[in-house]
Amino acid sequence: MRRREFITLVGGAAAGWPLAARARERAQRIGVLLGRSLADAEGKKQAQAFEQGLSQLGWNRDRNVLFEYRWAGGDPERTRTFAKELVSQQPDVIVAQNTAIVTALLGETRTIPIVFVQVTDPIASGFVASLAKPGGNVSGLVDLEPSLAGKWVDLLKEIAPRLARVHCIFNPETAPGAGSYYLRPLEAAARSLGVEPIAVPVRDAAGLEQAIAAVASEPNGGLVVMPDIFNGIHRELIISTAARDRVPTIYAFRFFASGGGLMSYGVDILDLYRRAAAYVDRVLRGSQIADLPVQLPIKFELVINLKAARALGVDVSLSLLAQADEVIE
Repeated sequence: MRRREFITLVGGAAAGWPLAARARERAQRIGVLLGRSLADAEGKKQAQAFEQGLSQLGWNRDRNVLFEYRWAGGDPERTRTFAKELVSQQPDVIVAQNTAIVTALLGETRTIPIVFVQVTDPIASGFVASLAKPGGNVSGLVDLEPSLAGKWVDLLKEIAPRLARVHCIFNPETAPGAGSYYLRPLEAAARSLGVEPIAVPVRDAAGLEQAIAAVASEPNGGLVVMPDIFNGIHRELIISTAARDRVPTIYAFRFFASGGGLMSYGVDILDLYRRAAAYVDRVLRGSQIADLPVQLPIKFELVINLKAARALGVDVSLSLLAQADEVIE
């Protein structure tokens, strides 16, 4: 296990809580456990969005709030280790990025408030009793919903009208419901359009390349990249391999399309992190997290990368362009 990793997003070097706390006795302490690596630019943007949201609510780094970050890099062992470390620090609240991280934290504490940002199904995961009345020490924001899987197939069919097969890649160890959460509605949507759905579980980078090559080996295939931390961490490999093999692909998050992918449709992730700040604010001001309802996603965006479309030889219709929230030239 490598040594602990810290990050300071707004100048200065990261500092441990005990020393800083003595200097600023009234500062509140926030632990943040993210599934991405310290070097992941997208992860830094998410952390910045969260801190910006807090700043708008009157909580400012090194003035009245102290942050302790951990970056698990999608590694289950690191996730468990960092969960134990953060809980041992006894922060006032912990922000957790995804399902695996919340699970690890709940294995360490049932009292410290936990605000999640990208959990897909908190009821099925056993985190909350209900969306309206979470109970326990966990609440937050749901990032996606299963009906989006049908939209992914619809959009892929629209941009590739000859689509005959849609492959869905996911890591069963990190995808919601081991893949089933999105796979079932995706299969139903695909069959309604006369498209064959094909589930493709992968567990490493080599498996990703092999899966995408398999899509390209036959004509009229397309790819859905399921939202899970594994695919997010390997996004550059997925995007470059899909481009090389000329596979029309749709993703769940904007950062895939802005990074060179053909198209994305899903929730605005940075908006979720800004909204998570409101939960933390209420907890720090005395609200019980058990009484804070879980929020569903409210802001979705369709992003089309025309440069990627041209490289693939895909014609994007005017009607599809009109639906886009952003077109990348």
